[in-house]
Amino acid sequence: MRLTKYTHACVRLEKPGSVLVIDPGTFSEVEDALEGANAFLVTHEHPDHLDVKRAGAALRENGSLRVWAPEKVAGQLREAEPGAASRVNVAEPDTEFEAGGFRVRAFGSQHALIHPLVPVVANIGYLVDETVFHPGDSFTVPHGVQVESLLVPIHAPWNKVSEVIDFIIAVGARRAFPIHNALINERGTGIVEGHAQRIGAIYGTAYQHLEPGESIEL
Repeated sequence: MRLTKYTHACVRLEKPGSVLVIDPGTFSEVEDALEGANAFLVTHEHPDHLDVKRAGAALRENGSLRVWAPEKVAGQLREAEPGAASRVNVAEPDTEFEAGGFRVRAFGSQHALIHPLVPVVANIGYLVDETVFHPGDSFTVPHGVQVESLLVPIHAPWNKVSEVIDFIIAVGARRAFPIHNALINERGTGIVEGHAQRIGAIYGTAYQHLEPGESIEL
């Protein structure tokens, strides 16, 4: 499987004949990520994880493209692109489904707390082909599985460095890569990722930085 990181939280997964995208949001290169895709997944409703306009355009232009998302997000996409409504599916926690030739398991149910005055929204983390876990905006630890490759929300209004490190330790993946890092500069990235690399290695997780547009074979 080939993983390509795009800006912020968007990733593209590829294997022969199948392309799956996760979280094509407003900070990301949506058109590039979704080009030729079979399906995409959305973790939650925030714009940095779903650009409704551009993802809707992709659904309109690609008649075979399908999407799975929490119920509210699915409703937004159906409203934006009524002609694609039959290809928009609701993702539920603790379910399994096939999306674009990939086997997907859904974990978790809500976004991490930003502040008590900021409403909490639904958030689904996705484990793809028992290999890659994208938690969305949460530190959900998928239960009953050994994650091979973990996507780590490096920086957000809802997290701090100690939580990032504890998440890496708790999941115990063999490898980890960054997501959710468009709001932090190079200096801050170096500090957070330095801790992730050093402490992750102690617990058996090899953390590797990826630049937007960079790909790696898993």
